[in-house]
Formats: sequence, structure tokens, C-alpha cells
Amino acid sequence: MPRKQQGKLLPMVKFREIIRLHELGRNQTEIARSCSVARSTVQDYTRRADAKGLSYAKLCELSDSEAQVLLGKQTGAPVPAREIAFADVHKELSHKGVTLALLWQEGLDRGDWTLSYGQFCRRYNQWKGTQNLSMRQIHKPGDKLFVDYCGLTVPVLEPSSGAVTDAQIFVACLGASNYTYAEATESQAIAHWIGSHQRAIAFFGGVPAAIVPDNLKSGVTEPCRYEPGITRSYQDFAEHYGVAVIPARVRKPKDKSKVEKAVQTVERQILAPMRHQQFTSFTTLNDAIQKRLSVLNNRTMKGYGLSRRALFERTDQPALNPLPTYPFVLASWKSAKVNLDYHIEVSKHYYSVPYWFVGRTVEVKISEQFVEVFFDHRRIAAHPRSSACYRHSTLPDHMPPEHWAYKRQSKERFLAWAEQIGPATKKQVSAIFDKRTHEEQAFRSIKGVQRLATTHSPKRLELACHRANIFGMTGLRRLKAILKSHLDEVPIVPDDSETTVINHDNLRGQQYYS
Repeated sequence: MPRKQQGKLLPMVKFREIIRLHELGRNQTEIARSCSVARSTVQDYTRRADAKGLSYAKLCELSDSEAQVLLGKQTGAPVPAREIAFADVHKELSHKGVTLALLWQEGLDRGDWTLSYGQFCRRYNQWKGTQNLSMRQIHKPGDKLFVDYCGLTVPVLEPSSGAVTDAQIFVACLGASNYTYAEATESQAIAHWIGSHQRAIAFFGGVPAAIVPDNLKSGVTEPCRYEPGITRSYQDFAEHYGVAVIPARVRKPKDKSKVEKAVQTVERQILAPMRHQQFTSFTTLNDAIQKRLSVLNNRTMKGYGLSRRALFERTDQPALNPLPTYPFVLASWKSAKVNLDYHIEVSKHYYSVPYWFVGRTVEVKISEQFVEVFFDHRRIAAHPRSSACYRHSTLPDHMPPEHWAYKRQSKERFLAWAEQIGPATKKQVSAIFDKRTHEEQAFRSIKGVQRLATTHSPKRLELACHRANIFGMTGLRRLKAILKSHLDEVPIVPDDSETTVINHDNLRGQQYYS
């Protein structure tokens, strides 16, 4: 059976007063009335003091705990709270049916302690009161910007369709001055999340050293207490602005108590007064928010004697870092595997990468204007973004040599080469194209003509083409024959003799052999 619970110990200051009045010769009734205690208490303490020979002067020399031991109000030396594993006691109390009285009795039976049940309860409550203490945070000017979303939303009605969008209210608050920014966005998606950050920083006119967000999925990929991960786009934003992102610990709202209070203030002083207003666009909603936000920031804060704006201009504003020269361009990221044709797919369009990355997994940065491809943290390709579906954007440098050689083949390229050799060569090449139904059928013949310029010389090739053109001959075989027999070096003598041309069906003429 557990021992009977003892009453609360009399404060030693009262006990000393009892002994002082007792030595002055006051009776128990007078002492009890003066000290606001029962006569039995006066009788008990005076009896214990007399038994121990404790005078008022000696009691004043003793500590409270020493006096309690001498009086028998505490058996044994006092046990500091830290020597009792109250964390284990607290854990045991979570089990159904377990009480402090039971745990005290069990510890008493084991010899873990000798203190009374009342002392045990008081020490447990003292220990419990030291847990989950709040440390007052001192915020340096320009150091941290706290960001979060309100729990409340504002309906926005689209007049034409009648659709209603619940606007998300973004709130940002500087630590030192409580200077607050708020705006409404369509969602909490990454584009709106980072866009709100950009507009908030522009509103403050400078960049803080760190941003403390909640563990929102748009910003934090791995909500870990010790090593939280942030999204790639959010990281790009942080690098662009030169700011550190320090996510609040999971289920630790005190890490961002500034913005928690700011959210509450925005909900009560901005959103609540607008609850009866009907908004038909985000523009009108944000205009209304900005008007009330200006009033909020210019209102004098109790305990400071200054408004948020005045305190901001005095503390945070001079300490903020300057804004970057160029605006941040939002981009999304994805992983992609390079196909056998050395292209990756982005929004149904195909972009080339160097052919030696075939089969590798690359990281793709997608912005509104560009598509950039990275491997091992190095950029290996960049393309203007295209909206054409199922088309290819291919850079020549990304192609294998044999593919590039084939790709270079075109009628225009061949004619341009022939023109460099001479007009006769260009005429001959044009004639070869004209004899083919499809221009690609002439590619191999013309490549042979190009080889003749190498094996012989461009000059001889031009003369051979001139001779072939005069006699109406076309094709690689005729040019080879002319060059082999050196007919290109033989002058062409014009035939001035008058001859009569006989027209007959059995006469083939030179055109037949061309």
C-alpha cells in the first residue's frame, strides 16, 4: 500500500517566523493567526525545534534544505531533481493506469529514493516545467526573412465562367523589424512560391542573409530535422540572390514564430475585414491587400513605440544586401535519358546532346526561353526552346562525323562548291541534278565529281566540264573519260564547214550518246 500523502511543506521563512515569535513568548493561537497557519502546525514545528535545540539564530544560519533535514521533514539528504530519471518517469506515465503514486512507491521499494511522495511530486513538476522551454530569439538586422502561407484563403470569382479560385495568401516578415509583406496567388506551386519570394524581396528593397520557410513541398524536398533538402528551382533562386535557405524544423513552429505571428496579424487585420468583399480578379484582391498592408506597417506597435515601417528603416533596411543586377528566371528541372539518336524529349520536342552521351541520364533545366542540359554538374548542351511538337532541334557539333557528313549533302551545298570551281563545273553539276528524278539520286555522282577535283585538279575539272558541256555530255563517266585521255588539254576547234543536216529516222545523232 502506498504511504499516506503528506501535506505541502511549510515555507522555511514562515517556520523561522514561528520560532522567532515562540522565542518572544507568543502563544500558539497568536502565532497561528500571525503566520496564517493551523495551531497544530505551530505546535508541531515548535516541538521539533525544541527537540533539536534549534534557535531562531541557528535557523537563520542554515539553508532551507538543511533545516528541513534537522526537523525531520525530509528524511536523508536532499536529492537533486537531476539525479532522478524523471524522463523515464514521464514515459511510464503514458501507460494506462500508471500514476505518480505508483511510480513513487516502486522507486521507494527499489531504494531509488527516500524522499516523500509530496517531495517526489513537487520535483517531478519542477522537472516538467523545465521542458520545452522557449528561448527568446534575438534577430539581427537584415539577417532572416520568415515566409509562410495563411491558413485562410480568399475566394476569387471569375465572372465569365463563374469558377471560384481559393487564393493562397503568402506572408513574409523580417525578423528585426516585423516589417510585413503579403500577397495573393493562385496556388502554392513552385512558380507562385518563388514568384512571391521575388516580389517580397523587391518590396523590401534588399536581400536578407537567410530565408526561413516552412516545409512546403514547393520549396523543401526532404523535410528532415537535421538535413532538410530543398528543390532544385528553389536552390537556383537562392544562388541567384546569394541567400541561404534554412527550413524550419518539422513540427517546430517556434523556429518561425515571427511569421506565425505575422500570419495571425494578416488574417485578423487584413483578411477578416475583407470577408464580405467580392473579388473578381487577383489584381483587385492584391490591390485591396496592399492598401490594408500599408496601414498595418505604418501603425505604431505596442511595446516598441514605433511602426513596423519606422523600425524597418532604422534596423533592417540598412543591413539588407543589394538586389541582383539581373532578374531571376524561373526554370524547372527534370531527368532524362539520352536516346540512341542522341536526343532528349522535352514537352514533345527533341533536343540534341553530344552523341557520346547516348544512354546516359542527364539533368535538364527548362525555362520559358531555353532548354539547358547538364551532366555531372556541367552544361553539355543549350537550345532555344521550341513549341513544335515531334520536331528535332539538332546542333551539328552533337552529331557523329558520319552523320554530319551525310547531313551536309544538299543540292545547294553541291552547287555552291561547283561555283567555286568554275561556271562550266556548275553547269555540269546542274545538268546532273536535272537528269535525276530526286535530287538525292545525284549525290553520289556529284561526290565522284568532287573527287576528280582532288585526283586531278580543279583547273582540269573545269576544262573537262567545259568540253563536256559543248558536246552535250553529262555525267561522271564522261568526265572521267575526258580526263583520262587528256582531252581537256586539247583545244576545241570550231567547225565552220557548211554541212547539210540530213533528217532521217535511222540517224541517231550525238544526242543519243549523251
